Amino acid sequence: MIYLDNAATTKPSPEAVAAAEHAMTVCWGNPSASYKPGRDAKSLLEAARASVARALGGKTEEVIFTSGGTEADNQALIGAATKQRHRGRHIISSLTEHEAVLETLKYLKAEGYDVTLLPPEKDGAVSLSAVEEALREDTILISLMLVNNETGAINPVIQVSSMLKDRGSIALLHVDAVQAFKKIPFSIRTLGADLVTISAHKIHGIKGAGALWVKNGVKLNPFIYGGGQEGGSRSGTEAGPAIAAFGAAASIEFNKNYASLRQILVNELPEAVFIGEGTAAHINCLALPGCKAEVLASYLDSIGICVSRGSACAKGRRSHVSTA
Repeated sequence: MIYLDNAATTKPSPEAVAAAEHAMTVCWGNPSASYKPGRDAKSLLEAARASVARALGGKTEEVIFTSGGTEADNQALIGAATKQRHRGRHIISSLTEHEAVLETLKYLKAEGYDVTLLPPEKDGAVSLSAVEEALREDTILISLMLVNNETGAINPVIQVSSMLKDRGSIALLHVDAVQAFKKIPFSIRTLGADLVTISAHKIHGIKGAGALWVKNGVKLNPFIYGGGQEGGSRSGTEAGPAIAAFGAAASIEFNKNYASLRQILVNELPEAVFIGEGTAAHINCLALPGCKAEVLASYLDSIGICVSRGSACAKGRRSHVSTA
């Protein structure tokens, strides 16, 4: 089998599987407990947190573990919007965001927030000028993905951050970096974001763990209430095995050969039309003239090659990214 849908999920690495097994068989205690099994589980949890923080270029105390990227997006948007509602109710995002962001924004709109969704340019990314034109005095939050999960388009989040500082805006900047983390080089500090979402199963970890990086000093309302785990930010007993695997996966160097692999694809498929320019090399959106996507995907599956016609999270529906 040739698996070419790593934007949907990745095969867990041996290191991640070993870390998860160790957490399940050795460090299986509740990390909130004070006895030894609990302390062992807590140590494993904090080691994973440190690993993820290092990979991001942030501080350990800035990493909040969640159940995945979707929960982290929800926590970022709802937590920031409700915390900042006394300062304004305007939110800016784009039409090509992941459903985890778009559906959460629908919820916030129903709760009385004013949401502006920007269309992409021809290259698939949102323009800096469009963000600046949409910015208002009551804008409290901007949410943009760093790399689009279908086209690989890279949004100008660094430039947006600089613009917000130049304008003296109160808006927080949330970046969904699920498809960028460990795939393209970036540091949390150079992004200039206040909130960053990442996911374990996109980097050869296992499903069930994600993280929200929250810049020191940024305050969010809790999204899940209960026992006050994760420093009071996210209640619920942490998923030790998934988080341990996350830490192991985050410590592995990312693949630097994406550009050369893409060039092989371009050379071998001269008739293909590649969508977007200047996109991240690990995500390739292309069309073969005269060939329907569903027919091609079905044929490739029959000969052991796995490709996707769009986001796995939008199965059965037309891609909102392609129609934007």
